[in-house]
Amino acid sequence: MSGSHERLYLELADPDALDVTVVLPVFNERGHIHQEIRRIRTALDASPYSYEIIVVDDGSSDGSAEELRQVAEQLEFRLIVFTHNRGSGSARKVGTRAARGRVVVWTDADMTYPNEDIPQLVKELEGSDQVVGARTSEQGTLKFFRVPAKWLIRRLASYLVATDIPDLNSGLRAFRADVARQYLHLLPPGFSCVTTITMAFLANGYSVKYVPIEYSPRAGKSKFHWWRDTKNYLTQVVRMVLSYKPLRVFMPASLTLFAIASAKLGFDWWDRNFRLAANTLLIFFAAMVLLAIGLLADLIVRLAAPHDEVAPASM
Repeated sequence: MSGSHERLYLELADPDALDVTVVLPVFNERGHIHQEIRRIRTALDASPYSYEIIVVDDGSSDGSAEELRQVAEQLEFRLIVFTHNRGSGSARKVGTRAARGRVVVWTDADMTYPNEDIPQLVKELEGSDQVVGARTSEQGTLKFFRVPAKWLIRRLASYLVATDIPDLNSGLRAFRADVARQYLHLLPPGFSCVTTITMAFLANGYSVKYVPIEYSPRAGKSKFHWWRDTKNYLTQVVRMVLSYKPLRVFMPASLTLFAIASAKLGFDWWDRNFRLAANTLLIFFAAMVLLAIGLLADLIVRLAAPHDEVAPASM
């Protein structure tokens, strides 16, 4: 093990654990899975890291599970098979719980991500809690809808956690396993699991580093559903912030209503000879209710926060 590698893992527990676990969810990717696994193994074999690969077949119906069983011994990976499709988030969650690596890498089996760069991604983790491969291009279908929708959701997420997020839902990332296991119960079953793990780290004070990567056209058929998955991404962003920083939502809404009510009060005094309209009182009341809900939610979040969180890498 190299000196820099030793510094990276010096404070982590279980000295008998592996350095890296790559979790690879698979759903109907027959024909190129073996190529993707071989690419990952070749890269990690040439690195200083000990590793394992966990492949989770998410109820494939195209023969992917049979193909994986045929090449399992040759390519040496751990195989977990779901009897029915449970979603990418469920596959990543199960794989992460089963991981023996101090660092867990999430990626996809569709040939889109530069998995040959996984060792470099792990190296970049030194001094950080999570490293995300930030894509420099958009290769998905329906770009005219996906690009502006993802930009808006990313801007909202960046505001809510007060941190710039270049890529909110990249599927290629490396993170400290001990930190991530604190938040696995929050992962939804679908694609928005990658958004959740980013938001969970940022909202709890852990560092997330972004490294630019190339993003290639996928092999096979995309599983992304533009309406359902975009809605889930947006819902999950708001849900995560309400779970950790509710005042980032309630305070601006309350202050906006207070401003509207104050302007309406001035108009009432000018136009109604200092008589107060009932709807002005309702706006003031709504603003106070939102502020009270936000303060109460913030108090609940603080009281429910665990007192034995894993220390950030910067400490």
